[in-house]
Amino acid sequence: MTAPVAAAAHRGRGRAVARLVGLRVLLGVPTVLVVAVGVFLLAAASPFRPVYQYFGVGIFSASDADIAAAERALGLDGGVWVQLGRWLGGLLSGDLGQSLSMRQPVAQVIAERLPWTLLLVTCALLISLVLALVAGTVAAWRQGGWFDRAVTAVGHTLEGLPPFVLALGAIAVFAVAWPVLPVAGLTDAGAAPTVAQVGRHLVLPALVLGVSQTPWLVLHVRSSLISSLDDDHVTGARARGLPERVVVLRHALPTALLPFVTVLGNRLPELVTGAVLVETVFSWPGIAAAVVTAALAVDFPLLAALTLLSAVAVLAGSLVADLTVLMLDPRVDADV
Repeated sequence: MTAPVAAAAHRGRGRAVARLVGLRVLLGVPTVLVVAVGVFLLAAASPFRPVYQYFGVGIFSASDADIAAAERALGLDGGVWVQLGRWLGGLLSGDLGQSLSMRQPVAQVIAERLPWTLLLVTCALLISLVLALVAGTVAAWRQGGWFDRAVTAVGHTLEGLPPFVLALGAIAVFAVAWPVLPVAGLTDAGAAPTVAQVGRHLVLPALVLGVSQTPWLVLHVRSSLISSLDDDHVTGARARGLPERVVVLRHALPTALLPFVTVLGNRLPELVTGAVLVETVFSWPGIAAAVVTAALAVDFPLLAALTLLSAVAVLAGSLVADLTVLMLDPRVDADV
């Protein structure tokens, strides 16, 4: 390819990327808005009054004037649509409201907890990727062998197990039968959050969350690689006398990984759900565990903000996956 042709192709690819990002943003903004309005209306239709959670047991001794004053302070006075307009206005200005269960601004709760969830999810995703790529590649390479049968059987078995079952099993093994790893919190009681402390406490949650996401990925890698091994360019590589390892890793695997990236992006909602369960079981102080706290405490401002955050994360993950495929495969159309 000559330099002018290559430059033109590069510019065309850049326009395709910009077009895809613009299209997704145009679709994502109303989607997030619909989610925001839906969450608020569901909260407004709930029979629970958030001010009761704010007072706790003190609600029984609070006067009507005290309750009315608290509702005004929390922005709960006025009709549903007045509250909705006030809440949307706060979102646009960066004011996410006050968490009733944690007695902190919602933005502060998210800022304190989000880094720990990102750490957990990133480590779990890396574990899942390594396991899926290694096990799926070897299983497809040795199709029909004992390893292939074991990977397929374990993968289909783990598909039906929710993350909290894996978490309880890990606790039973590594905390009860073979107590070598901590199973709760960010650090030991009273210890400072050092790298060593956080690392030891991160091992089990990250492993459980990563393993829980592996079955779909490893089975997809195996199936996609088996299909790629029959492609013409792979057959041609074999005909040229290349070693089987080179044929599999350099010719078949790159082709098989293109749809794998899309599958990985589509698994993001399941990763978010799994993080909620894993953080709750292991008492990990992340943003996902705050979802359970907000739901149990009927903390609508925090629950709404976390729901919006999850929606944005899912949309962003899908966009990143599609952009990756678009950049790697010039055959893919950006108008999706």
